[in-house]
Amino acid sequence: MADRVYPPVIAAARAMFATLGLHFLESGTENVPTSGGAVLVANHVSYLDFIFAGLAAHPSHRLVRFMAKESIFKHPIAGPLMRGMHHIPVDREAGASSYAAALRALRAGEIVGVFPEATISRAFELKDFKSGAVRLAMSSGVPLVPTITWGGQRIMTKGHPRDLHRGKTVSLTVGEPLHPSRRDDADEVTAELHARMSTLLERTIADYPDKPKDDDDKWWIPARYGGTAPTLEEAAALDKKH
Repeated sequence: MADRVYPPVIAAARAMFATLGLHFLESGTENVPTSGGAVLVANHVSYLDFIFAGLAAHPSHRLVRFMAKESIFKHPIAGPLMRGMHHIPVDREAGASSYAAALRALRAGEIVGVFPEATISRAFELKDFKSGAVRLAMSSGVPLVPTITWGGQRIMTKGHPRDLHRGKTVSLTVGEPLHPSRRDDADEVTAELHARMSTLLERTIADYPDKPKDDDDKWWIPARYGGTAPTLEEAAALDKKH
Protein backbone atom coordinates (compact mmCIF):
# COMPACT_ATOMS: atom_id res chain seq x y z
CA MET A 1 0.00 0.00 0.00
CA ALA A 2 1.16 3.56 -0.69
CA ASP A 3 2.61 5.39 2.31
CA ARG A 4 2.76 9.09 1.52
CA VAL A 5 1.81 10.22 5.04
CA TYR A 6 3.69 7.82 7.35
CA PRO A 7 7.31 8.76 6.40
CA PRO A 8 6.80 12.53 6.87
CA VAL A 9 5.09 11.89 10.22
CA ILE A 10 8.06 9.78 11.32
CA ALA A 11 10.46 12.51 10.23
CA ALA A 12 8.47 15.11 12.18
CA ALA A 13 8.43 12.88 15.26
CA ARG A 14 12.19 12.36 15.08
CA ALA A 15 12.70 16.11 14.80
CA MET A 16 10.51 16.64 17.87
CA PHE A 17 12.44 13.99 19.81
CA ALA A 18 15.73 15.65 18.84
CA THR A 19 14.39 18.98 20.11
CA LEU A 20 13.48 17.28 23.38
CA GLY A 21 16.93 15.71 23.59
CA LEU A 22 15.47 12.23 23.97
CA HIS A 23 17.94 9.38 24.20
CA PHE A 24 16.68 6.04 22.87
CA LEU A 25 17.97 2.82 24.40
CA GLU A 26 17.05 -0.07 22.08
CA SER A 27 17.39 -3.80 22.63
CA GLY A 28 16.21 -6.76 20.55
CA THR A 29 14.86 -4.76 17.63
CA GLU A 30 16.28 -7.43 15.32
CA ASN A 31 13.38 -9.61 16.53
CA VAL A 32 10.94 -7.61 14.40
CA PRO A 33 10.48 -9.59 11.14
CA THR A 34 11.84 -7.88 8.04
CA SER A 35 9.00 -9.23 5.92
CA GLY A 36 5.57 -10.82 6.27
CA GLY A 37 2.76 -10.26 8.72
CA ALA A 38 3.21 -10.02 12.47
CA VAL A 39 1.33 -8.75 15.52
CA LEU A 40 3.48 -6.31 17.48
CA VAL A 41 2.21 -6.44 21.07
CA ALA A 42 3.16 -3.46 23.25
CA ASN A 43 2.63 -2.35 26.82
CA HIS A 44 0.91 0.98 27.45
CA VAL A 45 2.40 3.56 29.83
CA SER A 46 2.03 6.83 27.91
CA TYR A 47 0.15 8.69 25.20
CA LEU A 48 3.26 8.44 23.00
CA ASP A 49 3.49 4.65 22.97
CA PHE A 50 2.13 4.42 19.41
CA ILE A 51 5.14 6.37 18.21
CA PHE A 52 7.71 4.67 20.43
CA ALA A 53 6.53 1.12 19.74
CA GLY A 54 6.47 1.95 16.05
CA LEU A 55 10.10 3.09 16.23
CA ALA A 56 11.06 -0.39 17.45
CA ALA A 57 10.19 -1.69 13.97
CA HIS A 58 12.25 0.86 12.05
CA PRO A 59 15.58 -1.03 12.20
CA SER A 60 13.75 -3.80 10.28
CA HIS A 61 12.45 -1.17 7.82
CA ARG A 62 8.83 -1.88 8.75
CA LEU A 63 5.82 0.33 9.38
CA VAL A 64 3.29 -0.68 12.04
CA ARG A 65 -0.48 -0.33 11.55
CA PHE A 66 -1.80 0.24 15.05
CA MET A 67 -5.27 -0.61 16.26
CA ALA A 68 -6.55 2.51 18.04
CA LYS A 69 -9.83 3.70 19.47
CA GLU A 70 -12.18 5.14 16.89
CA SER A 71 -12.48 8.53 18.60
CA ILE A 72 -8.91 9.41 17.56
CA PHE A 73 -9.90 9.00 13.92
CA LYS A 74 -12.66 11.59 14.42
CA HIS A 75 -10.22 14.26 15.63
CA PRO A 76 -9.87 17.03 13.00
CA ILE A 77 -6.05 16.88 13.03
CA ALA A 78 -5.16 13.38 14.26
CA GLY A 79 -7.90 11.68 12.25
CA PRO A 80 -6.55 12.40 8.74
CA LEU A 81 -3.05 11.45 9.89
CA MET A 82 -4.24 8.17 11.38
CA ARG A 83 -6.10 7.28 8.21
CA GLY A 84 -3.17 8.35 6.06
CA MET A 85 -0.89 6.01 8.01
CA HIS A 86 -3.41 3.18 7.51
CA HIS A 87 -3.95 2.60 11.22
CA ILE A 88 -7.04 0.59 12.16
CA PRO A 89 -9.97 2.19 14.06
CA VAL A 90 -11.47 0.14 16.87
CA ASP A 91 -15.14 0.56 17.67
CA ARG A 92 -15.63 -1.21 21.00
CA GLU A 93 -19.34 -1.54 20.29
CA ALA A 94 -18.70 -3.24 16.95
CA GLY A 95 -15.36 -4.96 17.23
CA ALA A 96 -15.93 -7.49 14.44
CA SER A 97 -15.18 -4.99 11.67
CA SER A 98 -11.95 -3.88 13.37
CA TYR A 99 -10.88 -7.49 13.80
CA ALA A 100 -11.61 -8.21 10.14
CA ALA A 101 -9.61 -5.16 9.03
CA ALA A 102 -6.63 -6.27 11.16
CA LEU A 103 -6.82 -9.78 9.69
CA ARG A 104 -6.77 -8.37 6.16
CA ALA A 105 -3.71 -6.30 6.96
CA LEU A 106 -1.88 -9.28 8.49
CA ARG A 107 -2.69 -11.53 5.55
CA ALA A 108 -1.39 -8.80 3.24
CA GLY A 109 1.96 -9.00 5.03
CA GLU A 110 1.60 -5.96 7.30
CA ILE A 111 2.65 -5.59 10.94
CA VAL A 112 -0.36 -4.76 13.13
CA GLY A 113 0.26 -3.10 16.48
CA VAL A 114 -1.92 -4.00 19.46
CA PHE A 115 -2.04 -2.77 23.06
CA PRO A 116 -3.59 -5.77 24.85
CA GLU A 117 -4.12 -3.79 28.06
CA ALA A 118 -6.47 -1.55 26.01
CA THR A 119 -5.78 1.55 28.14
CA ILE A 120 -2.77 3.16 29.81
CA SER A 121 -1.60 1.47 32.99
CA ARG A 122 -1.47 4.06 35.77
CA ALA A 123 0.66 1.58 37.74
CA PHE A 124 3.18 1.41 34.87
CA GLU A 125 3.05 -2.37 35.22
CA LEU A 126 1.25 -4.82 32.97
CA LYS A 127 -2.49 -5.03 33.50
CA ASP A 128 -4.45 -8.09 32.43
CA PHE A 129 -4.30 -8.75 28.69
CA LYS A 130 -7.25 -9.12 26.37
CA SER A 131 -6.82 -12.11 24.04
CA GLY A 132 -7.47 -10.29 20.75
CA ALA A 133 -3.80 -9.99 19.77
CA VAL A 134 -3.26 -13.72 20.22
CA ARG A 135 -6.43 -14.60 18.32
CA LEU A 136 -5.31 -12.41 15.41
CA ALA A 137 -1.94 -14.15 15.27
CA MET A 138 -3.51 -17.60 15.49
CA SER A 139 -6.09 -16.87 12.80
CA SER A 140 -3.59 -15.38 10.35
CA GLY A 141 -0.64 -17.67 11.08
CA VAL A 142 1.76 -14.86 11.97
CA PRO A 143 4.13 -14.40 14.95
CA LEU A 144 3.54 -12.31 18.05
CA VAL A 145 6.32 -9.80 18.75
CA PRO A 146 6.41 -8.74 22.44
CA THR A 147 7.53 -5.11 22.78
CA ILE A 148 8.16 -2.96 25.84
CA THR A 149 8.38 0.83 25.89
CA TRP A 150 9.56 2.63 29.01
CA GLY A 151 10.14 6.26 29.88
CA GLY A 152 7.32 7.77 27.86
CA GLN A 153 5.27 8.12 31.03
CA ARG A 154 7.73 10.81 32.15
CA ILE A 155 6.72 12.95 29.14
CA MET A 156 2.96 12.50 28.71
CA THR A 157 0.70 10.08 30.53
CA LYS A 158 -2.66 9.76 32.19
CA GLY A 159 -3.18 11.78 35.37
CA HIS A 160 0.04 13.80 35.18
CA PRO A 161 1.01 17.09 33.49
CA ARG A 162 3.19 17.05 30.40
CA ASP A 163 6.90 17.37 31.04
CA LEU A 164 8.82 18.55 27.99
CA HIS A 165 12.14 19.11 29.75
CA ARG A 166 15.08 17.84 27.72
CA GLY A 167 17.29 14.81 28.20
CA LYS A 168 15.00 11.93 29.12
CA THR A 169 15.66 8.32 28.09
CA VAL A 170 13.10 6.15 26.30
CA SER A 171 13.79 2.41 26.31
CA LEU A 172 12.53 0.05 23.61
CA THR A 173 12.88 -3.68 24.26
CA VAL A 174 11.72 -6.32 21.78
CA GLY A 175 11.57 -9.98 22.77
CA GLU A 176 11.77 -13.13 20.71
CA PRO A 177 8.57 -13.77 18.72
CA LEU A 178 6.00 -16.33 19.78
CA HIS A 179 4.58 -18.58 17.06
CA PRO A 180 1.12 -19.76 18.13
CA SER A 181 -0.81 -22.20 15.98
CA ARG A 182 -4.53 -22.61 15.42
CA ARG A 183 -4.45 -25.67 17.68
CA ASP A 184 -3.22 -23.69 20.69
CA ASP A 185 -5.44 -22.39 23.46
CA ALA A 186 -5.73 -18.61 23.09
CA ASP A 187 -5.97 -18.00 26.83
CA GLU A 188 -2.87 -20.08 27.50
CA VAL A 189 -0.89 -18.26 24.82
CA THR A 190 -2.09 -14.92 26.21
CA ALA A 191 -0.85 -15.94 29.67
CA GLU A 192 2.52 -16.93 28.19
CA LEU A 193 2.74 -13.63 26.33
CA HIS A 194 1.96 -11.72 29.52
CA ALA A 195 4.65 -13.65 31.42
CA ARG A 196 7.27 -12.99 28.76
CA MET A 197 6.44 -9.31 28.60
CA SER A 198 6.56 -9.07 32.40
CA THR A 199 10.12 -10.42 32.27
CA LEU A 200 11.02 -7.97 29.50
CA LEU A 201 9.54 -5.10 31.51
CA GLU A 202 11.52 -6.07 34.60
CA ARG A 203 14.73 -6.18 32.57
CA THR A 204 13.95 -2.85 30.93
CA ILE A 205 13.31 -1.14 34.26
CA ALA A 206 16.49 -2.63 35.75
CA ASP A 207 18.56 -1.36 32.81
CA TYR A 208 16.95 2.07 32.64
CA PRO A 209 19.72 4.63 33.25
CA ASP A 210 17.70 7.64 34.51
CA LYS A 211 16.97 7.92 38.23
CA PRO A 212 14.48 10.09 40.14
CA LYS A 213 15.79 13.51 41.13
CA ASP A 214 14.13 13.32 44.54
CA ASP A 215 11.22 11.66 46.36
CA ASP A 216 8.69 13.80 44.47
CA ASP A 217 10.08 12.42 41.22
CA LYS A 218 9.37 8.78 42.04
CA TRP A 219 5.82 8.92 40.67
CA TRP A 220 6.83 7.29 37.36
CA ILE A 221 8.31 4.20 39.04
CA PRO A 222 6.06 1.24 39.99
CA ALA A 223 5.35 0.79 43.68
CA ARG A 224 7.09 -2.57 43.92
CA TYR A 225 10.28 -0.98 42.58
CA GLY A 226 10.28 1.64 45.32
CA GLY A 227 8.31 4.24 43.40
CA THR A 228 5.13 6.07 44.31
CA ALA A 229 2.98 5.03 41.35
CA PRO A 230 -0.26 3.34 42.41
CA THR A 231 -0.34 -0.43 42.66
CA LEU A 232 -2.27 -2.34 40.03
CA GLU A 233 -5.19 -2.63 42.44
CA GLU A 234 -5.12 1.09 43.27
CA ALA A 235 -4.83 1.95 39.56
CA ALA A 236 -7.87 -0.23 38.76
CA ALA A 237 -9.87 1.68 41.37
CA LEU A 238 -8.77 5.02 39.85
CA ASP A 239 -9.81 3.81 36.38
CA LYS A 240 -13.29 3.08 37.67
CA LYS A 241 -13.60 6.62 39.03
CA HIS A 242 -12.48 8.26 35.81
